[in-house]
Amino acid sequence: MLFTEKKPITAEVEAASRESHLDASAWLHAKSMEKTSRSEDDSYHTPVLLDEVLQFLVPAVGKTIIDGTLGGGGHSSAMLKAGAHVVGVDQDDQALDHAVERLLEFGNQFTALRGNFSCLPQLLADTDIEKVDGLLVDIGVSSWQLDEASRGFSFGKEGPLDMRMDRTIIQTAADVVNQSSEDDLKRIFREYGEERASGKLARRICERRVKNPFTTTTDLADFITSISPRGGKIHPATRVFQALRIAVNNELGVLRSLLENAATLLKPGGRLAVITFHSLEDRIVKQFFRHASQSQVDRKEWPEPRPNPDFCYKLLTRRPVIAGASEIKMNKRSRSAKLRVVEKI
Repeated sequence: MLFTEKKPITAEVEAASRESHLDASAWLHAKSMEKTSRSEDDSYHTPVLLDEVLQFLVPAVGKTIIDGTLGGGGHSSAMLKAGAHVVGVDQDDQALDHAVERLLEFGNQFTALRGNFSCLPQLLADTDIEKVDGLLVDIGVSSWQLDEASRGFSFGKEGPLDMRMDRTIIQTAADVVNQSSEDDLKRIFREYGEERASGKLARRICERRVKNPFTTTTDLADFITSISPRGGKIHPATRVFQALRIAVNNELGVLRSLLENAATLLKPGGRLAVITFHSLEDRIVKQFFRHASQSQVDRKEWPEPRPNPDFCYKLLTRRPVIAGASEIKMNKRSRSAKLRVVEKI
């Protein structure tokens, strides 16, 4: 197994710093003193739409596939067992630590890279990999991140108002809540959380933080509930927490960057598979795949269609692939998952 550690990479960084490969066993020994309190529950390992991903990416001996959101290593493990060489990428150091240890048995069949999937070309620069047969990304927060109170993703457990997937990033959710202008908070809540009461919540948060800044997840969630009491199954803080997480991690920006770069990494016939969990992400993927799979572009102001300079894919999923009833029963997180796939021409 190869492990390459990268300095922090975000969508705004144009070039990644390069560092040497580390021996996996030595790296694991050093990490043994840094065990987290994360529980080894099944939810950490459960990959969504696994059978469907394997069906589209067809992992096999001789193929190289990138798992751009390694997480607990569930998708990677299945593809490795099928014989493929897998490059696992994750910006979350805890997730990467766990997955590398879990997949140690596969030796050099597995390569782990630390960094953001939006900068895959830079991350692959230190390897001998130029083109791959498949690329998978599973967008969004993982179950164990939500369960780990110290990461600050969930309002269900008290923890610091953090939400950073890459903990080397400076700005936390607390910084966004306590330092952003009222207009910016309103925009974040409206655009990233589709929160109807975005204006009211932004105004009240700005009033409250003057004397008492927000520092914990439960403090913010309780404050939101006091303004917008629970009226249905969805907790009043759900949309605000989603919006803050997206803002802190620039999730929509890095998704767009991935989509723009992916074709340069794929061999002809290589496939890009993207799993999303909410409408904002799925809309971006749907529109990009639709555009990039059309050989011509037609606009009403043009006398006739014109060649599409972005045409490079064949669309394999006219509609998103969703989980079946049996999977949803075993893994509730799969309820909102949507898989879309294209193949490079």
